Amino acid sequence: MSIAERFFNRCSTAGNGGKAGRQAAVLTLMMAFTFPVSAKVDTDKAYEPVSPTVEQARANILIARQLQFTHFRDMSINDSLSGDVFDAYLEYLDGQRIYLTEKDVENFNAVRMGLGSALKTGQLQPGFDIYNLVQQRIIQRLEFALGLIDKGIDELDFESDESILLDRSEAEWEADRDALDALWVKRIKNAVLAQRLNGADDEAIEDALRRRYEGQLKRAYQGRSEDAFQAYMNAFAGMWDPHTSYFSPRTSENFNINMSLSLEGIGAVLQADNEYTKVVRLVPGGPASKQGQLEPADRIVSVKQEDEDKAVNVIGWRLDEVVDLIRGPRESKVTLEVIPADAPDETVTETISIKRDKVKLEEQSASKEVIEFERGSETFQIGVINIPTFYADFKAMQDGDPNYKSTTRDVRKLIDELKEEGVDGVVMDLRNNGGGALHEANELVGLFIEKGPTVQIRNSNNDVQVLNDEDPSVSYDGPLVVLVNRMSASASEIFAGAIQDYGRGLVVGSQTFGKGTVQAVRPLNHGQLKITQSKFYRVSGGSTQHKGVIPDIEIPSRVDKTRIGEDALDHALPWDQIEAVPHARYFDFSGVIDELRTRHDDRFEDHPEFRLLQKEIEFLKQQREQTSVSLNIDDREEHQSQIERTRLSIANARREIHGDEPFESLDELDEWQDQQAADLDSSDEEMDFIVHEGGNIMADMLELDQRMASILDIKQITAQAQSR
Repeated sequence: MSIAERFFNRCSTAGNGGKAGRQAAVLTLMMAFTFPVSAKVDTDKAYEPVSPTVEQARANILIARQLQFTHFRDMSINDSLSGDVFDAYLEYLDGQRIYLTEKDVENFNAVRMGLGSALKTGQLQPGFDIYNLVQQRIIQRLEFALGLIDKGIDELDFESDESILLDRSEAEWEADRDALDALWVKRIKNAVLAQRLNGADDEAIEDALRRRYEGQLKRAYQGRSEDAFQAYMNAFAGMWDPHTSYFSPRTSENFNINMSLSLEGIGAVLQADNEYTKVVRLVPGGPASKQGQLEPADRIVSVKQEDEDKAVNVIGWRLDEVVDLIRGPRESKVTLEVIPADAPDETVTETISIKRDKVKLEEQSASKEVIEFERGSETFQIGVINIPTFYADFKAMQDGDPNYKSTTRDVRKLIDELKEEGVDGVVMDLRNNGGGALHEANELVGLFIEKGPTVQIRNSNNDVQVLNDEDPSVSYDGPLVVLVNRMSASASEIFAGAIQDYGRGLVVGSQTFGKGTVQAVRPLNHGQLKITQSKFYRVSGGSTQHKGVIPDIEIPSRVDKTRIGEDALDHALPWDQIEAVPHARYFDFSGVIDELRTRHDDRFEDHPEFRLLQKEIEFLKQQREQTSVSLNIDDREEHQSQIERTRLSIANARREIHGDEPFESLDELDEWQDQQAADLDSSDEEMDFIVHEGGNIMADMLELDQRMASILDIKQITAQAQSR
């Protein structure tokens, strides 16, 4: 009989029989039960368990009430939710199942179904008990790893036919401590092999691994009550949707700084991802975006300041501490060691140096260029407008500055300039635009349509608000193409969806992110709660949530849709639809869309850049489908060589397309990439081939149907649409 069962039986016979007695026992168990540690932590230092505070208990009750009564998703706290919270909490604390044993998890089952009622009433001890035991298990594992390194990595066997799973998130829990020991021997072998293949000697490898595990061990001993509370509340809040989360007082401070864009750093939005800090997105115009190497879904391993010799390993660090380490004085450099999003396993890292700076509004501004396309005897001039984000200088606006900057104002000026240059069509590039100011998306749609609705917003009470373009003037009434990709989100999806619904232009690219929800940040007695309160719907009635915008003409992307996008997130709100609102339809593309797709496919079939893109996508897909790696030195070297040959082959194929000399080796390629990243003014002037394809599709439209060159008077078409 387990300790939990004995405790339960003792409480059940202490004068409260039957169902009421059992309920009281469960509550008492959740409040008082501390899970046993099966083995003494082998250290002179003892881990001090953390406990909840009165302020945290009050905040917990407030969070539970707001989630139940004000969140867009109508969901109650019950036994089913308890089990889901339990699983999410364990996933957060030990997502790769490398610290806890099957027996540990079985011990937790005593409170698994009681977490819901405890969370309603601010009884936090069960969550803290789980946290404390995981911290002790982490300490045991790290001390085992350090002991193994102390014996010398030359004692490890790299000749046997062993392998290790790359992702253990769905693996079975290891049965006992001996099984975990065997797993950790494999983990260390994997780390040693990766560094040996990168050219490091054993002394350097031992030093690097020792510093990594000692840093994590130090953090494990410094567990704080706030760490446990934030992790527990986020596991709880995440049941409603992935954008609902709890901010501790310290995290709230960083969030508010980021929202004001006054943070001097690298311009990247970060979040905790198990023991790593993960890049969520890059701020357009920020240092990291301009430098060009850091990518969404990269995970940060270490951080080094320019005046320091050694990097600080940040695996296992709290998010706010990693943010503090990356933040620094303007013009100073910070070097990040990251696991790239497309890395075959977590031992493959890349070093990226970024000069810190403020994110300047002018760096996010829309820009334009003009490209020419020939069709037979005709030459078409196509204007391209790039919009990195939906921005507005709110302070200047509030101060009454008549020249304040905003997306819509800047795009209107660019359109006027393009019309003066006599362009035949316009391509709006919204790739990698993660959204921004909602009213800017609404007003931007208004530049291309007469009066009409642009987006619907439904709240948890099913009340629907319709945003409208009230300005009857139209800045541009010619043919339009909108480019999007997987990183186009929120306001970008509203704009693209409206253009598609009005038949005002064609959407080209890949399926967008699918972020169709609205959050509000609400103060608590302790920290803040970011909660989803409403949902976006297109004028045609379909939501942008989960599904995003499906392009009229699709172009494949390197981005892994299984890892990036709303539909890749746990507990994401589903797609649904409401009633459409009356809106005009400016052009029916059904008569030309098949021919446009055929021309696009034919053009890409022989396009060298597209063939190279397909090769890259296939290579990345093979890497992602790899579930394990060999721990045999010969097999690993062959695998590494194959990856390096493919990388070099792809890089040289691109060099050949642009008429450049091929690289002789991977070292030469890496050195060139470092030089390119260091020189922010050395960007390739060659037109992005996907932008070029957007222009080609525009030229096809103009050639197929000259009516697209100058759309009929908008008022006349609107009147025709409304009279039907």
